[in-house]
Amino acid sequence: MAPAFTGDKIRQLLIHIAGCVTFLALPIVFSPDASNLYDLLRFPPAMRDFIVYVLLLLFFYFNFFWLIPTFYFRRKYVSFFALAIVCFGLIVLLPNALIVGDNVFHQGPPPPHFSMPPEPRKHFILVDMGHQIFLFLAVFFFSLILKIRNRWKQAEQEKLNAELSYLKAQINPHFLFNVLNSIYSLAVVKSDETPTAVVKLSGMMRYVLNDAGHHMVPVSREIDYIRDYIELQRIRFGTSLPLTFTVKGGPSGQLIAPLILISFVENAFKYGINAAEDAAIEIDISIDEQLLQFHVFNKKVTFNDIPAASSGLGIENTRKRLELLYPGRHTLDIRDATDHFSVSLTLQLI
Repeated sequence: MAPAFTGDKIRQLLIHIAGCVTFLALPIVFSPDASNLYDLLRFPPAMRDFIVYVLLLLFFYFNFFWLIPTFYFRRKYVSFFALAIVCFGLIVLLPNALIVGDNVFHQGPPPPHFSMPPEPRKHFILVDMGHQIFLFLAVFFFSLILKIRNRWKQAEQEKLNAELSYLKAQINPHFLFNVLNSIYSLAVVKSDETPTAVVKLSGMMRYVLNDAGHHMVPVSREIDYIRDYIELQRIRFGTSLPLTFTVKGGPSGQLIAPLILISFVENAFKYGINAAEDAAIEIDISIDEQLLQFHVFNKKVTFNDIPAASSGLGIENTRKRLELLYPGRHTLDIRDATDHFSVSLTLQLI
């Protein structure tokens, strides 16, 4: 079972707690008379201010979690602003109803350092009302802006996930098509390696259907997938396959986006193998802590049966996925020369 609180959720919770404590401390910090909470509880004007801050804090979360999603995002603006005005009225009237004059939760003279204000005047009432309006509007618009920002970020993340899913959906059938072609070639010649190839394909499809559905997977699983793909090609072409495949360094818990490397490998086999020509494929993977270096090289061979529309589809999709998933954390160098094709990728792992 997944933990109830992730690191990000705990961090957000701590930020909210710190923000609430800081906000509630403002009446004490800025009060000329109250130096601590005990003094605040004995001085009615300061206590009223403290209750106002508590109510403003409650309104912030009420507005953030209910008013805005229920009314503002559904374009029920009249109801939204009407309820906000009602809340403001409660914030202004409730403290005065709870604390009247010098009576608070207990009787007693004010502390010696308190300076009792003169008899209230209309001027001071207007100043106090203006202060409360300012605080209410500040809390109101802060919660509104914060909620709109969170919704925008959520929409951007959903858009990103949808685009990544679309790109991945394009890539997976492309892989399956080419692997099935490899097994079909074995079946045509009634090769004894056909059952082994089917088992390899089964493992690959298990990775595609299960692990590749996650946002990130262990680097070791991605390398195993590449290794299975290469083994299928070895079975198809036999020992004459002009291939060198090396893995330097060992993955130790690093994560990588699934199916982010295989397109380059598949492209090398697709455009670099021809029994009638001198072919060569080199695949090198190097892992150094949080840095992965990936290099694929193949000589170009004559291959006239590939539709122009499908040329480079996998690589172009992978390029887009890298830009979405690793912005500023990867370098991709693709060189399409007359006689060879090479890809060099440097990736910062997590």
